[in-house]
Amino acid sequence: MDIRQLIHEAKQEAWAFFAHTDPAHDYWHTERVAALAGDIAEKEGADPDICILAAWLHDIGDEKLLEEGEDGEQKIMRWLEHNEADEELKQHVMQIVSSISFRHHKERAPETLEGKVVQDADRLDALGAIGIARTFAYTGHIHQPLHDPRPEYRNERNSAIQHFFDKLLRLKGMMNTDTGLAIATKRQRFMVSYLEEFYSEWERKA
Repeated sequence: MDIRQLIHEAKQEAWAFFAHTDPAHDYWHTERVAALAGDIAEKEGADPDICILAAWLHDIGDEKLLEEGEDGEQKIMRWLEHNEADEELKQHVMQIVSSISFRHHKERAPETLEGKVVQDADRLDALGAIGIARTFAYTGHIHQPLHDPRPEYRNERNSAIQHFFDKLLRLKGMMNTDTGLAIATKRQRFMVSYLEEFYSEWERKA
């Protein structure tokens, strides 16, 4: 199947898959990642179609969103085979989607420019105003608190504010591309400003 048609089919698959997921990992997150991946690809000299296709598929295999025991990579591979993607494209897309996870970043890294682009796009959607909104949406979904200032609390369970320090503020230093770094720098600046205001209000200094 032609890659443009595959992208169209992947959008339909994403719409169906994300119908019942949490608001931080939904169709619109995937749409933003796909659009940003295409933009970064154009600026960095990567293949935009491959980046966009992989971006549309990347969260369909996210273990957080699957049934217990379901294999995310097998799910994506079955989709590619069902839609008659050629072998080279299948292997390229699978390498991308298997290597963009933050959770497994020490074990796997993108091997291609397209993989680096999609990883940057996915991480950028965790930054800035939307990144803040997604953080609170997801922590609310899993019933975690906004914040708990007790030092010992960190050893018990997470909070929305702790997630900034555990993950989000680390992402700028993990960008693969110059374009990604420029966007991340701007978005992180906004997040730091937000945290300063949050702590000011929490401590009743404003």
